[in-house]
Amino acid sequence: MINNLFLGLVHYPVYNKHNETVSTSITNLDVHDISRTCLTYGVKQFFIINPQDSQRQIFFRLKKFWDTDIAKEYNISRFNAFNIIKFSDSIEEATKLIKMEFKTNPILITTSARSFKNTVNSDNIKNILQLDSPKLILFGTAHGLTEDVIEKSDFLLEKISGVSEYNHLSVRSAVAITLDRLFRVCK
Repeated sequence: MINNLFLGLVHYPVYNKHNETVSTSITNLDVHDISRTCLTYGVKQFFIINPQDSQRQIFFRLKKFWDTDIAKEYNISRFNAFNIIKFSDSIEEATKLIKMEFKTNPILITTSARSFKNTVNSDNIKNILQLDSPKLILFGTAHGLTEDVIEKSDFLLEKISGVSEYNHLSVRSAVAITLDRLFRVCK
């Protein structure tokens, strides 16, 4: 079993299709689908990481609704999944929040659809994932996390490869595939 696992959906800093560092907008589908996947796999907290105040306001409008009795009655699964989401302005802030709880920095694990040297596959990271230390897995929106973020991480998970040359999964799909692979090797 994986202990003390956190997940971060990073909207900044990420690349756009021109390889420029940008900030992206949160989407309702990502918020709901990833939180439900996280809850299914026992992720302790799902951080939406975005520095834009306008995006924070959008998130808290969504959260305000999903904290109501009407939402609970409408869809208890989404209501429950929303409880593990926390909005954070930056990766550093999310890391500090985890450190406050555990008195140690989390092991930082990044993901990418690009190829890099020194990646680890889910089999090789099994022992790290089973440590009592907190772990924070970061997923990038748009065209992925910047190289700076990846270079600062402790581990980079091997990219998800399909059977064709095409390789641009939605982040929702990448999260689900990654968590399933990690939990299968840690059983």
